[in-house]
Amino acid sequence: MKIAVVILNWNGRALLEKFLPSVVNFSKEATVYVADNASTDDSVLLITSLFPSVKIIQNAVNGGYAKGYNDALKDLNEDILILLNSDVEVTEHWLTPILTCFKSNPNVAAVQPKILDYKNKSYFEYAGAAGGYIDALGYPYCRGRIFNSLEKDHGQYNDTKEIFWASGACLAIKNDVFHEVGALDEDFFAHQEEIDLCWRIKNAGYNIVYIGQSTVYHVGGATLNSMNPKKTFFNFRNTLFALIKNVAGPKVYGFILIRLILDGIAGFKFLLEKKPKHFIAILKAHGSFYAQLPKFLKKRKALKSSIKYHQINSVVYKHFILKKQSFKEL
Repeated sequence: MKIAVVILNWNGRALLEKFLPSVVNFSKEATVYVADNASTDDSVLLITSLFPSVKIIQNAVNGGYAKGYNDALKDLNEDILILLNSDVEVTEHWLTPILTCFKSNPNVAAVQPKILDYKNKSYFEYAGAAGGYIDALGYPYCRGRIFNSLEKDHGQYNDTKEIFWASGACLAIKNDVFHEVGALDEDFFAHQEEIDLCWRIKNAGYNIVYIGQSTVYHVGGATLNSMNPKKTFFNFRNTLFALIKNVAGPKVYGFILIRLILDGIAGFKFLLEKKPKHFIAILKAHGSFYAQLPKFLKKRKALKSSIKYHQINSVVYKHFILKKQSFKEL
């Protein structure tokens, strides 16, 4: 199997200078690409000067994560595509367990390694940790991370485990499956689009696997910090997009009504915490969702089958009311 490691970049010179060396040094089995989203800094010049083995894909516009990767991946012919954030440090032999998994399990379409926090390497990182799940209402959580509660890594997830979604920070996916299920949804722009992609992969009958024998370190928030209201906007809106696209039957409308209530509570919590911009971001998220609902109802018509997608009904209830702090407690 041929592997393409593709790093999406937008004005990320400092990140490339810091993290690209580990990718180049420890990815000898792969062809490394940087897909540049119409940067205005000297990112491309840095790559051509210091990393001549890295191939550059020049996107015409900054279309965010989804369009950026769709544009970059459409002409690649490698069997395995690895979507890697520019703020990720990889480790020696990180690709070996991933490639072994694909070769030994024909029905596996996507793989995620263990993702630890670059700033505190003994803890899991927010964006993916040890593999992702969602509850009935579309709220994501991970083995190793429930909302902002992060677990320390003491080997509890050094396994190989089927999961529901793999993190977009480091997502390995079969090229043919990526295009078969329709690639990334560009209406998401950024955040949660990998959950929608993985949901479609699962609905198509494929497996998604976490591999604890492969480790990477992710800075997180390098492009959009967790305290940025834009991230709040995308996260709240895009989980609603994923629900309406992928949950079969009329029950989805009840879930969205419950989400309206719970997201409203989250908004008022932001007000109490003196974060009015995040309160406004949630209002805008719901406004944007309802404005685009007709478009997503058309996408919903393409839903041919829907698997059971959740293991628990409400991670919000278990975490904030029952005070469950770790995945094992759920």
